[in-house]
Amino acid sequence: MLETSIQSGQLATILIMAVALGLDAFSLGIGVGMRGIRLRHILMISLLIAFFHMIMPLIGLVAGRYVGALLGQVTGFAAGGLLVLLGGHMIWNSFRKEEGGFVNPTTLLGMLLFSLSVSIDSFSVGVSLGMFVKDMLPIVISFGVIGGLMSILGLTIGRQAASKLGEYGEMLGGVILLAFGLMFIF
Repeated sequence: MLETSIQSGQLATILIMAVALGLDAFSLGIGVGMRGIRLRHILMISLLIAFFHMIMPLIGLVAGRYVGALLGQVTGFAAGGLLVLLGGHMIWNSFRKEEGGFVNPTTLLGMLLFSLSVSIDSFSVGVSLGMFVKDMLPIVISFGVIGGLMSILGLTIGRQAASKLGEYGEMLGGVILLAFGLMFIF
């Protein structure tokens, strides 16, 4: 295909794609937010999601057509596997009385895993868009801003629900993450 710059008509398509990619961060953010996380964790997770929603399409552009075709089948399994592990761990922790665990979404490792899992699909989108769009800056900025804002919204809704659900919030959040992970895998 012939490379073109972003036209004003294409901007609406890019924004719709950014919202579609951000829906993962929104819906899964509800599950993580049900842990009763602090506002600073919401901000940190959302900034990481925004970062990964920007960097993954750039990596996708560089990776090219062949790697995108190969990872098209693997990305759902990788993202789903991470979410199943995170959700299962949250459910397991909800039955334990002591605090802590190896995958806590408020730790740096947990935030990175969560952010990466909801941003992996933007890699494939970056590969496909990179084949015919020359100007990636509007795409990358749109994906990052919308992904970050949608994660803030999802995490905040989850946090509010957790305050009403009490001790069952973490378990319900884990079930939500587990369900989405299984949907990615199957």
